[in-house]
Amino acid sequence: MTLEIDTGSGLMPVHEWGDADGDAPGLLLLQEIFGVSDYIQQRAADLAALGYYVVAPEIYWRLDDRSLDESDPEVLDRAIGIMQRVDWDQAVIDSVAALEYVRGRDKGVGIVGFCFGGGLGFNVAAVSSPDVLVSYYGSAIPGLLELAPQVTATSLHHFGDADTYVDPDTVVPALGDAEIHRYPEAGHAFDNPLPAFHHADASALAWRRTEDFLARYLPTSQGTA
Repeated sequence: MTLEIDTGSGLMPVHEWGDADGDAPGLLLLQEIFGVSDYIQQRAADLAALGYYVVAPEIYWRLDDRSLDESDPEVLDRAIGIMQRVDWDQAVIDSVAALEYVRGRDKGVGIVGFCFGGGLGFNVAAVSSPDVLVSYYGSAIPGLLELAPQVTATSLHHFGDADTYVDPDTVVPALGDAEIHRYPEAGHAFDNPLPAFHHADASALAWRRTEDFLARYLPTSQGTA
C-alpha cells in the first residue's frame, strides 16, 4: 500500500506494510541507491512478517527522471547519478517527517537502512532519536562521524571487510558502544541479491543478527523478531 506524508514542503510517497492502527512497533526503512526496489520491498515484507509496521519513503520523489530498471546493465551508474542529485539536507528532513509519522502512533520506533539509507538513517538518528537504529554499510557514515555522539539510539552496524566504499577500520572506532559486526570477504551491498554484490553467507548471518537485535531492543508481540 502507498500513502503520502506531509513533509512541510510537499507530499512524499511512502510504501507501508502492516496496520498503522495496530500495536506493532514501527520501523522506518530507508532505501539503498536503487530506490524502493524489489529487494527493499522484500526486506520490508520480511520485517513486517516479524511483527513490525514498516514504512519505506521514496527518497528520490523530488527528482525528475528518477526511474531505474534493475535489469539494466548500467543500473549502478544510473543509480549513482540519481543519488548524486539528491539534496542531502532535504532528504534528512523528508526522512525525519516519515519517522515522525511512525512515532505518532505512540509505539516503539526504529530505523533500518541499507547503503545510502544506512548513512541517511545514521543522520536521521542523530537529529530525531529513534529507539533503535540498524545500519547496513552506511555509505555516507565516513563523512558524518562528527554526528556519532548525537546518535543515542541503541545501534547495530554491519560492515563488509572488503567494502571499497566504507573502510571499517576508520569508521568503527568512532561509533562508540554500538553493536558492530564485520564480515570477512564481504563487499559493499552484500545483502543485495544482485550477483554483483551478494555474499550469501554474510547476508544470512547479518539478517539473523538483525532479527535478534530487534527482538532484544524493539520487541514485538510475536515474541521473536
